[in-house]
Amino acid sequence: MQIFVGSTQVSDIAGTRRRMGRNAPTVIIIEHSTLARTTVVKLLERELGGWNVIDLISTESLDSALGTEVRLTVLGLAGRSVESTSLRDDLAAIAARFPEAPVTLLSRTDDAIIARQALKMGIRGFFSTSLPVDIALAGLRLVLAGGTFFPQLLGAGTNGSSEHIPARNEAEKSLDDRMQYLAIADFTPREADVLAELQCGCSNKVIAGKLNLSGHTVKMHLQHIMRKLQAQNRTEVVARLIQRAASEPDASPS
Repeated sequence: MQIFVGSTQVSDIAGTRRRMGRNAPTVIIIEHSTLARTTVVKLLERELGGWNVIDLISTESLDSALGTEVRLTVLGLAGRSVESTSLRDDLAAIAARFPEAPVTLLSRTDDAIIARQALKMGIRGFFSTSLPVDIALAGLRLVLAGGTFFPQLLGAGTNGSSEHIPARNEAEKSLDDRMQYLAIADFTPREADVLAELQCGCSNKVIAGKLNLSGHTVKMHLQHIMRKLQAQNRTEVVARLIQRAASEPDASPS
């Protein structure tokens, strides 16, 4: 998909216009793509009422956010490798100005190897543009609460590169996800099936159709899942699931 990029001047003006007070909690979005940046900003403005949302094209404009109560920075990966000099320079610039604020990466791919490298570097979250909105928001809340969000590591292997591994079909991926959920907690096989579909952002109706279950049965499985994860809703299920997966040995960086 072609992405059109705006100017730094336009971005800085837009970011300043969104400020509601320098003492309000603030999130900074640094993304070169106008479309991606604007989409994230609109989403956060809706979800984080009372927050400042400052959007910038590059870290060169970071000084415009000095003096605000920065709680989170979202940095666009823009196709760079984790070892790239420009990314490390960006991270250093952010750390120099806002050392207490967690940093997350926004990526156009779901690369588990990149996500694992980012985790080793101290990045607190890895958001790909393919994530369902409710899962991304659950991850955002998890990071703001002091956790880490790396859904790419939920079912990823840890031994070596996956470059030459053939692409899995949907049935294989579903089975892998199901086995991972069975390992995370004391879920029944059917609960694991429901979780695999929930992770994809499916509604109860869609889950029921895919698994050939009634809507009532799906709701019952979700209630059991929420009880086991001590979650109050679907969004919290995803957040707690990822948090628990991140604490498992085979979800940790090698």
